[in-house]
Amino acid sequence: MNVICVEHLTRDYGGGKGVFDANFQVSQGEVFGFLGPNGAGKTTTIRHLMGFLRAQQGRCTIAGLDCWKDRARIQAQLGYVPGEISFFDDMTGGDYLKFLERYRNLRGEHRKQELLDYFQMDPKGKIKKMSKGMKQKLGLVAALMHDPEILIFDEPTSGLDPLMQSRFVDLVAAEKKKGKTILLSSHMFEEVERTCDRIGIIRGGKMVAVDGVEQLRERHVRPYTVTLDSEELAAAFARDFHGTQDGCRVTVTTRHSLEEIFMNYYGGDGAC
Repeated sequence: MNVICVEHLTRDYGGGKGVFDANFQVSQGEVFGFLGPNGAGKTTTIRHLMGFLRAQQGRCTIAGLDCWKDRARIQAQLGYVPGEISFFDDMTGGDYLKFLERYRNLRGEHRKQELLDYFQMDPKGKIKKMSKGMKQKLGLVAALMHDPEILIFDEPTSGLDPLMQSRFVDLVAAEKKKGKTILLSSHMFEEVERTCDRIGIIRGGKMVAVDGVEQLRERHVRPYTVTLDSEELAAAFARDFHGTQDGCRVTVTTRHSLEEIFMNYYGGDGAC
């Protein structure tokens, strides 16, 4: 069952900026990685999914609901971490979370304290005095504390230290085991490789690849053949590099990392 559907989504800002005929789906219980450099169209696509923008052409749906027409119903049942988080800066972190509890009509036990402990966060201080990393933790707690079935993350570990980045990856794995549906936009290739089942790569507002991580790697396998001076040298080379020997010739197959695959789609100059 597809929970998130983007169908022929188009929003043209002019000058080649925007999203053009984008198509992809995220099925129930899947973690979908959304990759692309700044300005490629990732956040624009996510804003359509959240109902913040209306599609010029095409449509987006979440759980069968139209992302524009039914945005209030959709937003009530998902967790969202935006790329640029805005808070009520004069509030404390604790007051902000209490505000969300009232807004979402949360009663009884929920996940707030569990998540605060998990991310080692004390929410008592004023938000305006918090570091980037602390604000990011607060955004993660806010997005997850009502235990939504659908999660949309736009650069969720921005500003987090390596320990908290690792904890986030472990959290995504745990949420996936519960059957959650997750869209993860990230610049962190290791993060995506460790968490995602499938990946969509967007370039210039157009989807240039949508496939499983392993399938992407298989499509970018490269064989190399080396000729050595003797069969003995060839045998040693084949042994050391897991190659296949044919007399003095050895064929070695290499598999590219996700980062190398990504850079291949961007011609080597699409740094994130």
